[in-house]
Amino acid sequence: MDLGLTGRTALVAGSTSGLGLAIARALAAEGARVAITGRRGDTARRLAAELPAAAGFEVDLAEPDAAARLTAAVVAELGPVEVLVLNSGGPPPGGARDVRTGAVRSALETLLLRQVELVAQALPGMRARQWGRIVAVGSSGVQQPLAGLALSNIARAGLAGYLKTLAGEVGRDGVTVNMVLPGRIATDRVADLDRFRAEREGADVADVEARSRATIPVGRYGRPAEFAAVAAFLCSDPASYVTGTQVRCDGGLVGGY
Repeated sequence: MDLGLTGRTALVAGSTSGLGLAIARALAAEGARVAITGRRGDTARRLAAELPAAAGFEVDLAEPDAAARLTAAVVAELGPVEVLVLNSGGPPPGGARDVRTGAVRSALETLLLRQVELVAQALPGMRARQWGRIVAVGSSGVQQPLAGLALSNIARAGLAGYLKTLAGEVGRDGVTVNMVLPGRIATDRVADLDRFRAEREGADVADVEARSRATIPVGRYGRPAEFAAVAAFLCSDPASYVTGTQVRCDGGLVGGY
């Protein structure tokens, strides 16, 4: 299938590792011009050099006006942003009983407010051109809250509500808005969470991983490339009638449709 992404400019947030990097590589393989972004500028530039048409950008989205400066830099080097992938690292694990307002504020800043700022920069151009794709990397916790990840559950649910509302407002402008929800994908983040759980329970990491695999109908953790393929499709031209959705890529982990 031709995804119609050749020559399109894609800005992928948090793309120097993990799912963000996998998505950036998938989009580049489809012919898109890709902006690799992250706090480690040298890493972003090195990874971009490995792709056919990409550039690396150093950015800390926590800084004032960072979203505006990043978007302007991407437009100057690669062209108007037509595909925006929202992605960010997750907050520290912990239960709901331990949640404090400061930690919630920090999680919302990272997982919601910075994403809203990026959308605010890219959306006007998408609407003017009558074509755009906004895809957010979420979590299966949006649909089935995850034990021990209270901050993530709170903030990602807020992002989901914002994006669903946005999808209803910009569909007639040719802009689609969707989320992809990972389950247990083999990334450094998931490995860290498994180690945290093992330390908390006084168990071996291998035992924790085995118990996690046992809850997944397909019997294994997902591969980043598998997740990225789903995200790339939602960024595509053929996906023009898919908007306001949450697509799970979780091996059947979440119990429900």
